[in-house]
Amino acid sequence: MPEPPAAGASEPPDAALGEIGRLLAGRGVVVLTGAGLSTESGIPDYRGPTGSLRRRTPMTYQEFVGSAQARRRYWARSHAGWQSIARARPNAGHRAVEELRRGGLVSAVITQNVDGLHRAAGTLDAVELHGGLDRVLCLGCRRTSTRADLDRRLHALNDAFRDEGSPKNADGDAELPDALVAAFRVAACRACGGILKPDVVFFGENVPKPRVRHCFDLVDEARALLVLGSSLAVMSGLRFVRHAARAGKPVAIVNQGETRGDAYATVRVGLPLGRTLTALADRLAAAPPA
Repeated sequence: MPEPPAAGASEPPDAALGEIGRLLAGRGVVVLTGAGLSTESGIPDYRGPTGSLRRRTPMTYQEFVGSAQARRRYWARSHAGWQSIARARPNAGHRAVEELRRGGLVSAVITQNVDGLHRAAGTLDAVELHGGLDRVLCLGCRRTSTRADLDRRLHALNDAFRDEGSPKNADGDAELPDALVAAFRVAACRACGGILKPDVVFFGENVPKPRVRHCFDLVDEARALLVLGSSLAVMSGLRFVRHAARAGKPVAIVNQGETRGDAYATVRVGLPLGRTLTALADRLAAAPPA
């Protein structure tokens, strides 16, 4: 593999933003987003100063499918935290990404987030790499249903359940006392009685191969890759950065804090995403056509 380009992390913010603006103005840019884009919507990130991975390791797929007790713990905590996800609304960063897409500057959006906020902002064809929390999948018959429907069923099964403001994590998971978890009743699939799982990729589970291939194809078709709000700490997102860099495509990163992909970045800036992306979108909208 060729040596990655020198990182642009040391560039002054104005110079870096100017370079990212020129990158976007050339069109054909794929955007890859992470949890940092949603923090301004009130959803904590995983690895930043308030990140949940600083407090605990998320449940793995193997734990979930292998233990009824683990599933009870997952659904109790997820039920308590779901409303914080359901109430979240797109922020200025999501809206700016959609504005850039509508303007033809961004060719595709790939998100590592499971909060559905790109869809809510109008980016209906955003590729949700890790799935969406607002969908539920039966591991038996493979039918999908809405999280809203499951939420109503869980409320009915657990009418005495009360969560007194437990801390919430990026995946909607809440920190709960053991007694609340032990009393929680889990719903089964209406159609077959099978195990219900959120339609998201758990740790220890693979992203479906066709979805990964589609993302690689989008990067192959793009002129450049722009990473927004991701530490790129897991290979799930980092592989697309490496793929773009190997192909000689420019990689730009906007993230507050270091990322695992910094060595591959041609430009790097650490500024708040909402105002930064809004400024970029406004600047490009005001620019005369090339």
